[in-house]
Amino acid sequence: MATSELIEALQALAHERGIDEFYLIERLEESLAKSYQHILDLEWDARVTIDRQTGRIYVYELVPVGEPDEETGEYAEFEERDVTPSDVSRIAAQNAKSVINALVREAARKSIYEEFSDRVGDLVTGTVLQGTPDFTIIKIRDGVEAELPHYDTKRSPQERNERPSSEHYRHNQRLKVLIIAVRDPESDEPRVRGEQARPSIVVSRTHPDLIRRLFEIEVPEIYDGVVEIKSIAREPGARSKVAVASRESNLDPVGACVGPKGSRVRMVVEELRNERVDVIQWSDDPAVYVANALSPAKVSHVTIDEDNHYATVVVPDDQLSLAIGKEGQNARLAARLTGWHIDIKSTSFAGEPLANENVLIDEDEGDDGVCVYVDENGARCRNHARPNSRYCGVHADMEIVDSVGDGDVAELLMVEENEEA
Repeated sequence: MATSELIEALQALAHERGIDEFYLIERLEESLAKSYQHILDLEWDARVTIDRQTGRIYVYELVPVGEPDEETGEYAEFEERDVTPSDVSRIAAQNAKSVINALVREAARKSIYEEFSDRVGDLVTGTVLQGTPDFTIIKIRDGVEAELPHYDTKRSPQERNERPSSEHYRHNQRLKVLIIAVRDPESDEPRVRGEQARPSIVVSRTHPDLIRRLFEIEVPEIYDGVVEIKSIAREPGARSKVAVASRESNLDPVGACVGPKGSRVRMVVEELRNERVDVIQWSDDPAVYVANALSPAKVSHVTIDEDNHYATVVVPDDQLSLAIGKEGQNARLAARLTGWHIDIKSTSFAGEPLANENVLIDEDEGDDGVCVYVDENGARCRNHARPNSRYCGVHADMEIVDSVGDGDVAELLMVEENEEA
């Protein structure tokens, strides 16, 4: 490669990648200086200059002059001795390809970092380029790619998993992703494995803020700040809960987010690949907020322990499984959304007092399968009734009391004792 051709190639690369031409040449000079020092077996450091017009390369050995500093042992002045070899262009051409590729990648990463470091948290739309077992490459625009990691965190605990387990991508598929990190090429922090071969931008499909940004797109009231998203709890790919509040008293925030016939929230659900999204009303009253967070279950009442940040929720018996959710999902998301520790109990299990302690249960009302015994405090027994009986095994004697009357109980018991004797 002729020297002039080297300059033309550098200029073309700089223009194509959007990199400053002079910065590229300076970095090439630094890299070639180290190469020539080893190739020429120089005793002292080398310096390389490339003529910006002709592309001619000059190699100098920096020979120290005078005495070194007594404290540091370093020389202050150097004399440049021209050691340019006759085949300098050939040697440069041999090393230029790898050096230039490395410099171009580094310069491009620096340029991407400067452009996108302030965009962490932004929602962008990209196209799937290729996938590997550990991450998916997404093209944001020409010359800019992002990484959507989905590592096995047990095998690689230092890596991320930002893909919902239910999602799988195909080539050229368009995705909305959230920028969560941009790697700084000049950072002193520990590098991730294979960082130089991976894109600088890291995106996510599991971050809760992805839902926030999607609602900002679909709901003008959120974008304008009239409706505020107070909290988000998410289990990616399965279910999410979003608490919203309105800054205007006459505006229903839940209705604004759901939209006419559910059109707005439906668009969010479709982008999340049918992940279920519950929109609930936020409240500054913890009891009301916890009750709303357990939607769609209906709550009887909530008792708040502010000292321990503990909420005890009582729900009707037929709402208990709905309040807890499949494998505890509904209760778990409600706890994350509100920040309260939630203990859910059914009405019968909690031993709720009856409205009137003296009310008798009519035999014709129908049996719900639970013991009908009520203690002196008005709390109903939580045990299941025995077959063909309204009482459990513990309170089976009450069946006798109901049938013979209080006055005959003592006589009946005496008869039983005589029979046993």
